[in-house]
Order: sequence, then C-alpha cells, then structure tokens
Amino acid sequence: MSTVTDDRESTEYVGNSRNVAVGAPPMPPKFASKEQERAFLKFRLAQAYRIFGKLGYDEGVAGHITVRDTIRPDCFWVNPFGKHFSMIQPEDLILVDHNAQVQAAESGPNRLLNKAAFMIHAAIHAARPNVHCAAHSHSVYGRAFSTLGKELSMITQDSCAFYQDHAVYDQYGGLVLGEEEGEHIAKTLGSKKAVILQNHGLLVATDSVEATLHFFITLEKSCQVQLQADAAAAGLGRKPIEIPAAEAEMVYKVTGTNYAGWFSGRPHFELLEQQEGVTFDLERGVPVKLSRL
Repeated sequence: MSTVTDDRESTEYVGNSRNVAVGAPPMPPKFASKEQERAFLKFRLAQAYRIFGKLGYDEGVAGHITVRDTIRPDCFWVNPFGKHFSMIQPEDLILVDHNAQVQAAESGPNRLLNKAAFMIHAAIHAARPNVHCAAHSHSVYGRAFSTLGKELSMITQDSCAFYQDHAVYDQYGGLVLGEEEGEHIAKTLGSKKAVILQNHGLLVATDSVEATLHFFITLEKSCQVQLQADAAAAGLGRKPIEIPAAEAEMVYKVTGTNYAGWFSGRPHFELLEQQEGVTFDLERGVPVKLSRL
C-alpha cells in the first residue's frame, strides 16, 4: 500500500486548497489491491454512519450513505434497512447492484434494502461515475431550510464552499419509491456536489467518504446559520449581508474542492477512532485496535 502520489497528480487534485497551509499536504491513501481498498471503504462507510448517529442525523429508519464498490463499480454498499446508524459495522453493510439485486455472498446478515435509498443512490451513481460516496438524511436544519425551496445565500465563509455548487430540487413527489423520482433528483444534482430536496432534506455526493461527510455537516450547519441569520435580520428590518460573488468564488476554490472536503473530513474519523479505540491498518488492510501509551 502506498500513500504517495506524484507531484503532478497531487498539484492537480489539491488545487488552490494548497494555499491555506505551509508544507506538503497529505493525500488520500493508495492500496496494493482492490480487496484492501474495499475493506478500507467499508470500514470508512460504517464509521460515517456512526458519526451521523452521534450528530443526530438519524430520524427513525430514514437516511442513507452509499459508497461505490472498488471491485464491482456497478454496485454500491449501503446500510441494512432498519439498523440504527450508531450500531453499523463493516460486516453489516449490504452490496447492491443497479438492478436492486442484493449480492448475498458479500452482504451482511440483514439484507433488507431501503427502496428509497436504492432509487436515489442508484440514479446518482449511474449518472455520475466520479461520485464514489453519496449521503442523504433528514437532519433537522436541512429539513427546515428545505421548506423554503431556495439555495443557500453566501452569507458566511463556510457557506461559500457551496458557491454555485449546489442546487434545489423544487418538487416533492412523496416517498422516493420509483425510478423516475430518483432520476429527477440525479438530474437536478447534475455536476454539483449537493442538492437541497424541497420539503425533504439534504443530499451530498463527492469522490470520497471523507468529503461527503464533511460537506454534509457543513451544509447542515450552513442551513442552521442562515435560518438564524434570516430570523435575526428580519427582527431588525433588514437582510443578512452577502459576500460578493468574486470573494465567494475565491473562497470556494479553496474550501469547496473535493480535496478540501477530504482533508476537512479526516479529523471526524480520527476523533471517532480515538473514542472507539479502533483504526484501519493500511499496510495490513484490516481494522486493528489502537495502541494506548
């Protein structure tokens, strides 16, 4: 397993995000085999679910995060329907293809598939080969903001991560139980990394589990900030001050990239590993207990 990329690849991927640090930035790991990469992604995806659980992004059995399989790119890993986010481990995940066929030999014991999860995520993974991880949940502030049917305003530095890189799906067609609704959501997402689903919640799709987790958290918090800022401003008879387009774009090119999302998402996983005492050994390709000094 190697964690090093050549300078050209590193420079292209990091882009303007390099400007916020002094020294060589870390890069996503590379693996000796697809099997090792699959094991790591399942480990990471299960961690992402548990982080969502800690953050209160669960709402009954609603919500789902998926990651494209490295061995079978026509399949993706998803949570078993009905298991709490906080309890999910790599061995619980189920592998499903784009025809909604659960791959029994590779899946966990509970193979119940959330139909809405399949309809939304299958459409996104099929339409966007560059999307490796997508997340949707009924988080509180995302849900509240989605009722307004509008995009985020660029009122804070953090919201600029979504400058011209998010959309609004301005319909509500009920539970997503058919292919057509999933395809409409994927079409609205287009080439962007996030979509606000009107009267429903948030969805984020990027090239890594880390970036998807980070941008989902940032989008949820940006919705919270805007709801509070709009309410406070209304009480003063004014509107929040927006960041000019040129400055918003400049910030986006640093904080809104896939690399920035990957780098910013890593601390969430590192914190979880310290709390749980388990990490992933990249050399051996297996989860291991953290050594305590």
